[in-house]
Amino acid sequence: MTETLPGTGVVSVELPTLPSLVVGRVHHVRHTPLRRTFTNRHYQWLLDLDEPLDLPRWLGPVASFRPEDHLSGPATLPELKANVLRCLERDGIPTEGVTRVVALTHARVLGHVFDPMTAYWCLTASGELRGVVVEVHNTYGGRHAYAVRPDARGAASVGKDFYVSPFNDTTGEYAIRFHLDAERVSVAIRLHREGELVFTAVVDGELVPGTPRAVVATVARHPFMTQQVSALIRMHGIRLWARRLPVQRRPAESLETVR
Repeated sequence: MTETLPGTGVVSVELPTLPSLVVGRVHHVRHTPLRRTFTNRHYQWLLDLDEPLDLPRWLGPVASFRPEDHLSGPATLPELKANVLRCLERDGIPTEGVTRVVALTHARVLGHVFDPMTAYWCLTASGELRGVVVEVHNTYGGRHAYAVRPDARGAASVGKDFYVSPFNDTTGEYAIRFHLDAERVSVAIRLHREGELVFTAVVDGELVPGTPRAVVATVARHPFMTQQVSALIRMHGIRLWARRLPVQRRPAESLETVR
């Protein structure tokens, strides 16, 4: 479980066997200037970046993880892990003693992936949480990484400075709540602007060991997962546009580069 070690303020995380599937739901609420909400069944993967996704070759078409899909597009898992740690260091979060980086992410399905949000928990060998990197992708090919240091409740905040939706500009602040233990994972993100709650996004799910049998069963229940994510985001945007929600001007493309 996730706990705070007595008298230290240090957050310790008990991890499940990895890799694991995270099977649950994604829930979005747009609170203003008009209200729209949806909830969809959903699954992702929880992976240790030191351990490639090792499945039988015949499952490769429905579950393959590629480092180049993330951050500055590194070619290998060690390079991706190093980039995650550089994100922490860039924002003044110490990485000394970090030995594990655990990612909540999508794997490719039939060669396709779209990851609106990937979270990377950065842990010491004893399970102490040093920080979390949240990587956000938009549908224009841009990506950006926020580095935060959650408190004992798993809460953190960070200023919004990346264009994600055509209906929100780059102002405001994200309030983020993380949960990770041996049974469940969740990330809840709330966007506040000038004291008003604008948008809420929650992804959560139960952990299922990533055995071949579990992968087959999960894919059968949730086929074409990443294709659905891409399609539903665009359908949601069309519905908001049809309801005349104002479109915000898009700034220059942003592609996260970490050196």
